[in-house]
Amino acid sequence: MVNLLLAIIYLAFISLGLPDGLLGAAWPTMSADIHAPLSWAGGISMVISAGTVCSALLSDRLTLRFGAGRVTAVSVAMTAAALFGFSFAPNYGVLVLMAIPYGLGAGGVDAALNNYVAVHYTSRHMSWLHCMWGLGALIGPYIMGFTLAHGDGWQWGYRSVGILQVVLTAVLIFSLPLWRARGSAAQLEEVVTMPDGDGAVEPKEPAKRKPLGLLGVLRIPGAVQILIMFFCYCAVEQTAMLWASSYMVGVDHIGESQAANLASLFFIGITVGRFLSGFLTMRMSDPQMIRLGVVLLFAGIVVMLLPIPGIGNTVAGFVLVGLGCAPIYPCVIHSTPTYFGADRSQAIVGVQMACAYIGTMLVPPLFGVIAQAATLALLPWFLLLFSAALIVMHEWLRAKTHAKSDSVTDSAAH
Repeated sequence: MVNLLLAIIYLAFISLGLPDGLLGAAWPTMSADIHAPLSWAGGISMVISAGTVCSALLSDRLTLRFGAGRVTAVSVAMTAAALFGFSFAPNYGVLVLMAIPYGLGAGGVDAALNNYVAVHYTSRHMSWLHCMWGLGALIGPYIMGFTLAHGDGWQWGYRSVGILQVVLTAVLIFSLPLWRARGSAAQLEEVVTMPDGDGAVEPKEPAKRKPLGLLGVLRIPGAVQILIMFFCYCAVEQTAMLWASSYMVGVDHIGESQAANLASLFFIGITVGRFLSGFLTMRMSDPQMIRLGVVLLFAGIVVMLLPIPGIGNTVAGFVLVGLGCAPIYPCVIHSTPTYFGADRSQAIVGVQMACAYIGTMLVPPLFGVIAQAATLALLPWFLLLFSAALIVMHEWLRAKTHAKSDSVTDSAAH
């Protein structure tokens, strides 16, 4: 039952990733069709992120009341409805309106499942969970590129992914008894695994736990640093995701459909990287994996800046940036119960998701404004700035929490 539930959780994260690369892949065509300036993609991204911030901040209360299974199923259904709305949108205003349920649904899935896996499964399962997100995010741009190349338009790209989301929603609804059975077993055990250095478990009564709240999270030592880490990470990931296709069109001067397909290589880097990270976490700690990811991020940015003719260095750079992103997000989340305790992890993960989406909401649109005023060629330097801030916050977090997770490489297994 536990393995079947894990498979369902993986499917849910595929559904989370499916729409994420669509806007960036389709925007060069969409913007022309609806007569919108280049930078207006950032406005849609900002509204989506605002929705995810709201649902992430509410995730602790919603999950306590309804359970992770119901929250996930309803959230995926909301994103499916939003995608169909995107596909029929006649103008920019409707796209912005449909971005609201999309953001609310995405944030609900993200916060509920990230904490569930962080507490109940190992670091490798967390990496593979986000590998599933990468698989979905990889498939999405390919679907969009296929529809654009065959003259079906970006509308059918969104529509096709919406159909897949409906199918995944049905799977999640039929899986609800598994979630209820798992929850009943957890209450009978009355334990929550806490990944401390000794691998011990701490007795807990989940039904009596109360929401911690935003101010309660901010008072915890080290919380501010890990929240800034999430902000910086999503600034890097989402800016690269949104503007990769436009960068290739504007800087490397390639066709729009080709750029949409090549931009998906960023997701290949994330997907392959997270699959491999699942094995590396068996021998490396979460902090070591985060440092490895930052090194690959810097390498990818340097490759993009090399003055080499053609698009080879751009493509290789985005692949390396994707590989660098791969271990960072899942390993930071998985280490959260280690740093702060499993009893507080849902509240902290919810605020982490909110800060991550604030980064998503503010930073990619900011780059759009910069690119329109100056040049898209500034993208590598922009990514470099936030990558540097990320590693500084990570090392500060380690120092502030006295490096508690050094002894933990693979914990919280059930």
